[in-house]
Amino acid sequence: MSKALTFIVSGGGTGGHIFPAVSIADGIKDRFPHAEILFIGALGRMEMERVPSAGYPIVGLPISGLQRKQWAKNFSLPLKIVASLWKVYRTLRRVRPDVVIGTGGYASAPTLWMAQRMGIPTVIQEQNSYAGITNQWVAPRAKAICVAYGGMEKWFPSDRVFLTGNPVRNVVAHLADAPQKTEDKKHAASALGFDPNRPLVVVLGGSQGARAINQAIEKWAPLWLADGIQVLWQCGALYKTALQKSIVPHPDLQWTPFLDDMLTVYKAATLVVSRAGAGTLSELACAGLPVVLIPSPNVAEDHQTHNAQALVDKNAAVMVREKDIHTVDSAVRQLIQDEARREALASAIRSLAKPRATEEIVEHIVQAL
Repeated sequence: MSKALTFIVSGGGTGGHIFPAVSIADGIKDRFPHAEILFIGALGRMEMERVPSAGYPIVGLPISGLQRKQWAKNFSLPLKIVASLWKVYRTLRRVRPDVVIGTGGYASAPTLWMAQRMGIPTVIQEQNSYAGITNQWVAPRAKAICVAYGGMEKWFPSDRVFLTGNPVRNVVAHLADAPQKTEDKKHAASALGFDPNRPLVVVLGGSQGARAINQAIEKWAPLWLADGIQVLWQCGALYKTALQKSIVPHPDLQWTPFLDDMLTVYKAATLVVSRAGAGTLSELACAGLPVVLIPSPNVAEDHQTHNAQALVDKNAAVMVREKDIHTVDSAVRQLIQDEARREALASAIRSLAKPRATEEIVEHIVQAL
């Protein structure tokens, strides 16, 4: 192609929409090194920091989501929508993108809606097993809808649904290429400061943390430690100060707001306790790890529960609902003691891995040109 291609990527509000969007942008850059890529996000949301830190420019819209519990805050929503549509229109006229890609979230709705009315091809990426409202709304005019779960035809036009999986970081995607060797797991555990000959439970509560999970781990971790189970606990930024006051130090316990080297963490883990965000589940599938899922009940459309149930239905995970979180202790203990069950779960979730998702999504974007 003679002229440099231009793409707009829109999605945000949460990491579940932002990280796939950045991965797709990176995939486009790998395919077209000279391509120009602009993001459109929502002012005041995390994408306004995360996207520039990933090396991409971003335009912010004065958009917000529907407040289901505080209806008084919705009075200004119509004005925000009109202002956002006008800003999108001016941006599209100025940039003239070849394709607009949406990954869901507040800003994605006006961006894709306006692009479609201006005759610009659009492609959607849906991360969850229960389709988000934004993606459902703009799907009828999309050229392609890339999904991570089967059966999504119930929400989208069946002739444009493609099962690609969710974008996964390259270093994690490579874990799906071959089963992990015992010596690799031991080396990773040692690198993290743990005994490679004893089980390691990794707890993932998301970047902000999960109150219910933290409370459960604070209660059960001392008992696990007493039984020789090591714990690596990602508690989230919101809970660091409180936990500093209450956690009793132990040589087999590490807790931290963030985990940066997820490749080593995945390699070292014997068992994972986690929320059921789509991106995390896609990485766990590539890593082939047994997991106890505690889906958040506080997300739109309860999509984490749907994500978790989709794995449970394939015998690829164990689910503990938050209202039953007192049972997480027995779930963890049973799996630690049952190596055959862990291996069965690991094999089942690995069979669902889509390590080439980014490349496949980019291919559908190319076909929309």
